[in-house]
Amino acid sequence: MGKEFIELFEQWADSYDTTVSGNDIEYYDVFFQYDELLQKVNHRCFGRILEFGVGTGNLTKKLIASGKTVTGIEPSTSMRKIAAAKLGDTVRLFDGDFLDFPDVGVDTIVSTYAFHHLTDDEKGTSITRYGNLLATGGKIVFADTMYESEETYKRAIDDALEKGFLNLAEDLQREFYPTIPFLKKLMEQNGFQVSFERWNNFVWIMEGVKQ
Repeated sequence: MGKEFIELFEQWADSYDTTVSGNDIEYYDVFFQYDELLQKVNHRCFGRILEFGVGTGNLTKKLIASGKTVTGIEPSTSMRKIAAAKLGDTVRLFDGDFLDFPDVGVDTIVSTYAFHHLTDDEKGTSITRYGNLLATGGKIVFADTMYESEETYKRAIDDALEKGFLNLAEDLQREFYPTIPFLKKLMEQNGFQVSFERWNNFVWIMEGVKQ
C-alpha cells in the first residue's frame, strides 16, 4: 500500500481526529457525517474482521463495541500508537498494509478512507487475494472517495481549485482515487456481487459479497 504515503500519515496522526470531526474546512465535505458513516460500515460487517488502515482506531472502536473480533492493520507507527491508546488490549494491531498482513481467519475485510492509496494494479492484486481468502458469503466493505466517472473525478479537482482548497486539490491529484466502473469490474471478476451506496459528495460505500 503506497509506502510513500507513510510520512504523510506520521505528520497527520496528531491532528487526524480534529480533521475528521469537521474542523478543517477543506475536508469538511470529505468527512461529512463521519461518525454516522462508521456506524453504517460497522453494521455491514460480521464475524471475524480484518481492518486495513486502522488509523487512530475510530472504526475499530465501533466494531469492538458491537462485539466483533478485529485484527487491525496500520502502516503508520504514530497512528498505531494513538489507536492502541484508545483501544487497549481489545484488538490486535499489526504493522502492515493491504498487501502485507498476517494469516488470520476472516469473514469481513473492511476499510475506510484508505483504499485510494493503492495504485490500480495494487488494487487488482489485493482484491484477487481477498477473493481467494474469503469463503462464500464473506464480505468486503470499503468506504472511500470514489467517482462515477473520470469526468466527475476531474470536476472534483477543478471544484477544489476554484474554492481555493489547494491541499484538497493536491490530495485528489496525488492519490489513486478509483472510479466505480473500475471497482465494479474488478470485484465481479473476482467472484463478488457488489453494490455501491453514495454517502456524501466524496465518499461511497462499496459492499461485495463473495459468491
